[in-house]
Amino acid sequence: MAATFDTPDRDQTCAYCDSLIFDHDPICVRDCTDGCGSPSYFCNYACLSAHIEAENLTAGDACEWTPE
Repeated sequence: MAATFDTPDRDQTCAYCDSLIFDHDPICVRDCTDGCGSPSYFCNYACLSAHIEAENLTAGDACEWTPE
């Protein structure tokens, strides 16, 4: 799979708090288990973390390890 890099517009807002992402430390996230659709932008890790918690995105997504 080839990776691409696109810089969002200067007026791009955070998917969680609607702040301008470039006023902070922006993060781009794609859901590649769902076809790598459009990216979501967050202004910082706190908003990304709050979004994950609010949407309960970690439920049922635990890794399993077996020594065999």
